[in-house]
This record gives sequence, C-alpha cells and structure tokens, in this order.
Amino acid sequence: MSADTSVKLTSLSSKGGCGCKIGPADLEQVIRTLPPAERNPNLLVGLDTSDDAGVYRLNDELAIVQTVDFFTPIVDDPYAFGQIAAANAISDIYAMGGKPLTGLNIVAFPIATLDKAILADIMRGAADKAKEAGVTLLGGHSIDDKEPKFGMAVTGTIHPDRIRTNAGAKPGDRLILTKPIGVGIMTTSIKQDRLSPEETARVTKVMATLNKTAAEIMDKYDVHACTDVTGFGLLGHALEMAKGSQAEITIHRHAVPVLPRTRELAELGCVPGGTKNNYKHISDSVTFPEDMDQIDQWILCDAVTSGGLLIAVAANEAEALHRELIAAGVEAGLIGEVAEGKGHITVRP
Repeated sequence: MSADTSVKLTSLSSKGGCGCKIGPADLEQVIRTLPPAERNPNLLVGLDTSDDAGVYRLNDELAIVQTVDFFTPIVDDPYAFGQIAAANAISDIYAMGGKPLTGLNIVAFPIATLDKAILADIMRGAADKAKEAGVTLLGGHSIDDKEPKFGMAVTGTIHPDRIRTNAGAKPGDRLILTKPIGVGIMTTSIKQDRLSPEETARVTKVMATLNKTAAEIMDKYDVHACTDVTGFGLLGHALEMAKGSQAEITIHRHAVPVLPRTRELAELGCVPGGTKNNYKHISDSVTFPEDMDQIDQWILCDAVTSGGLLIAVAANEAEALHRELIAAGVEAGLIGEVAEGKGHITVRP
C-alpha cells in the first residue's frame, strides 16, 4: 500500500507543524487561571518554568520524563511528516537529559476522504524514527478529524541528579544551538510552492534529524541548562531560559545558524503568523540592535518545528563541546553567553 502522492498535505490545514501551537501569550493567560497544583515532593519538574517535559521521581536512582507533542502537516510527503513528528516529540526527552524509552501515537485523520495509505505512510515514518531513537511504540489513540494531525506521547528515564532543565543557566555560561533556524519560514514557503525539491529535502532533513547525537555528546560536559527550540522560536525559548535562570542572555546574530534563503523568502512574505506572534510576545524583554530590521528580528523569533537543542555550558568547556558536535556532523553554532540579570535578552550584531 502506497500513498497517493498527488495529495498536498500542507494544503489541508491553515497552519503547519509547531507553528500551529497556541501562542505563548495566550497560553500564559490560560495557565494563570488554573488552580495551583498540589505540591508533590516527587514532582521534580512541572509547569513552573515552562520546561520541555515533566519529570517525576520514582526512587532515589530513577525518575521518568514525560512529554506529548502533535501537529498538522509540515511537509507534503506523509512518510517525512511522520518522521518529523516523531523526532519533534522525542526531542523533549533529549532536552531534559533523559533516555527515551516508549511512545504512543496520537492520530487525527479524515479517514473517509483521504487515502488510508497516507496514514499508513505517516505511521511508518514515525515508527522508523522511533526505532532509530530506541523508542518502543506501545500503541496509541486515533480520532476521525477533517484536518490530519499526528504526534506522540513519549516517556523516558533519567537519574534525578542528572536532569537538564531550562532554568539552570549560570553567569559565564556560553550558549550552543545544534540546528539552524528559519524552519517556519521555509515550511511556509513549501505551502506556497516557493522551494525547489532540493531545498525542501534540506529543511526536511533538518527537522527529521534526531537530537540524539547532540544529547549524547553534551552529557559528557558541564551543561547547566538545556531546552529544545521549537514553536516559540529561538528568542522565545531563550527567554524562558533567561527567566527561569534569573539571568541575562546575549545572542550574537551573526553566529546563529540560519537555513539558506530564509531572509529572501521572508522578504517575499513567507513569515508565518506564529513567528509574528512570537515576536510580539518577546519584544518587551529583548533589546535588538538599532540597525536590525524587522525581517531579521522575525527570523530570530521564527516558529521552528523539530529544532535543535539550546545548551548552556560552562565557558571553559564550550569550545570543546562545540568542536565535538561539529565533528559528529551536528550543525552547531556558538551563539551567545549568559550573565547576571533578571530574565532579559540582548541581541548583538
């Protein structure tokens, strides 16, 4: 059974990938209305710092890491969509420093109007990516829905003393990003048929690449904080780190890896609404250079799907970690540093 390749999956929804997340400002308003959670001493990471996953201690030697992520199609190829969705969900476990173990598929699909082979290909792509990550699929849940959506709930394990939260960055740390940004602008360009097949393959590979290698390498270094860069963009996730760590973060624009043609496509209007919402949310907490125009500011806020890890590592180990990542084929950049502060970002040229 093979899928009908004439179907353009990205045309079946108004937004795609992590760009269809509820915006950070709206989400904050909802969460503020919830009653405080009963404090459980075994809950090691919860909602407090907007981290990538929850962590619950089972005993002194073992904790579980849990996360869930799903979204509408980000590319037109069903198999690639499944791979990207799985890589994106599993990434939260890597960001926490954990080892992913099991997964549950989350499926919404218009079963009466789309070829069932499309869903089979989505699930096959996810299964292959889960196998690459060492994740055992236990099953899942499906609903009939007019818009296709796919993702996973993933569970991993970690030692309670080895958790990498987004709130532990220390003054003097340097920041490493392990994948290029510009994904939201590039995938919006896919919807508008502005990318060549080679460019589509390039951005697809970035999104489908697991953060497994980067996570395994960083585990050997003095890493104080980590998060993965997804729907809230580089500056959105960096701001969560700055606020959670009560720190000032500096980002050097020239050092941030960006996919080719990102600015050109942004100038043509391929800037997703999620990216603009991200900018509005962070603009009061970020100081940009006076000569930095709106396009470049949007790029730093671009809504990424299945992005890289943002790692805060001790300054004396940053160069070595960066070199090892590059040697292993990771598209990493040394993009900034951490200083004393109160949850603010400064962007430098």
